[in-house]
Amino acid sequence: MVDRVKALAPRFEAAVHSLRGAQHVLDIRNYGLAAGLTIAPVPGEPARRPYEVAMKCWEQGVYVRYGGDTIQMAPPFIVTEAEIDRMVNTVGEALNATA
Repeated sequence: MVDRVKALAPRFEAAVHSLRGAQHVLDIRNYGLAAGLTIAPVPGEPARRPYEVAMKCWEQGVYVRYGGDTIQMAPPFIVTEAEIDRMVNTVGEALNATA
């Protein structure tokens, strides 16, 4: 599995960082198959927007974690490249659909 993660990590990193410039994204960081996106807060409600993004992803069948002002992604080590693309695309769509 370690070799698999090493092989997939560059693809995951490129996919996640493709969200730079998406609506509400302030920062992106990753390591291996783990990534976090800092999301711009709604004034007075810092956790609201990440929750809304996560719920939009859930409705599309993609699970991401949220907490505070972040969206966190950590797919299983058996993830495929197509699944990475689907996860990141769903997050991007959810970000753009969130006020």
